[in-house]
Amino acid sequence: MSTIEINAKTRSDLGKGASRRLRHSGQVPAIVYGAGEPAALTIEHRELWKAQQAESFYSSVLTLNVDGKPYPAIIKDLQRHPAKEIILHADFQRIDDNTPVTINVPLHFLNTDICHGVKLQGGNIQLMSKLLKVRCLPAKLPAYIEVDMKDVKAGQMLHLSDIALPEGVQSADLLLGKDHDHPVVQVNAARGGKDK
Repeated sequence: MSTIEINAKTRSDLGKGASRRLRHSGQVPAIVYGAGEPAALTIEHRELWKAQQAESFYSSVLTLNVDGKPYPAIIKDLQRHPAKEIILHADFQRIDDNTPVTINVPLHFLNTDICHGVKLQGGNIQLMSKLLKVRCLPAKLPAYIEVDMKDVKAGQMLHLSDIALPEGVQSADLLLGKDHDHPVVQVNAARGGKDK
């Protein structure tokens, strides 16, 4: 479980004008839904900006302190300004221990420097995805998923079904069927066909 905490206050002043005024005062309009009625919130921009810089912010259970009362929650959406370092809006979802969550978890690619297809065959690694959408109970949520590249050869591609997942964790895409077994990473063969 994450130790990231976000402090929020409920708000009753809604609408575009109210959101604009909040942003000008250094606050971020937000909403939390799930496990009860949706609630409109405000969060200090500085605090939210700092929290979202941690990789685990997007893939772990956060503690959302609403008016001092803690709720376990996950971030569902974060809207950013296209040109400035400004968060425009945040969506959170309350969770409970007995309900599975679906969330994107970062992929960590291991042994890329000693990958067979790179070191011995002169190929190069091409990442197709840096995130894996998983479904599991909150207690089983991994901070990241490791992909070992050591034995991957030139011309070889790894799909979702090739990724070893922790016990109790499933690929949300594979739950939709075999035709959702998307490629994750491949080792492109070297030009000139160097092969060992």
